[in-house]
Amino acid sequence: MPKLVLGSTSVFRRAILEKFNIPFDCAKPDIDESPLENETPEALVARLAGEKAQAVAADFPDHLIIGSDQVAVCDGTILGKPGNFENAVKQLTSFSGKTVTFLTSLCLLNSKTGKEQIIVEPFYVNFRQLTISEISNYLKAETPYNCAGSFKSEGLGICLFESLKGDDPNTLIGLPLIRLHELLKNEGVDILQLQA
Repeated sequence: MPKLVLGSTSVFRRAILEKFNIPFDCAKPDIDESPLENETPEALVARLAGEKAQAVAADFPDHLIIGSDQVAVCDGTILGKPGNFENAVKQLTSFSGKTVTFLTSLCLLNSKTGKEQIIVEPFYVNFRQLTISEISNYLKAETPYNCAGSFKSEGLGICLFESLKGDDPNTLIGLPLIRLHELLKNEGVDILQLQA
């Protein structure tokens, strides 16, 4: 089996990939994540996942490299990581009573053959009507400023929602494992066989 590399230093993605119970390395991709002019959210996350995988390929020439990216889309606007309390308040206030689409991209690059598989997986979050007090209390408790959408669904963020809709709960956290399993099988890697 080719060695696996996660082209990310995200603790959330690392924790998700550890569910597969197989060894992998992590590498930090150094890319510009700015959207291109007139780029759709789907095109943006697909491009960034591919660029992240390619960015670390030179250091891992005989590996399967995973790149991933995520954006939140509300009312047609792309929202990334808030970075601070004030921006997070704005994001969550704008989400109140609405459905927000989270687009998580996944790229599996075989750095030896150059074969690249890229998918974009949607996940839909219906937010409750939120008060400023609830938003402020949540942000102070969990400080999710490095998370697209200003929340951690695996933590207290679940209290912000009315409902969730998607194929894989890991997608919302940042790495669609069901789809990654499919892409790995396309490369001849069967996770369950590796557990024997």
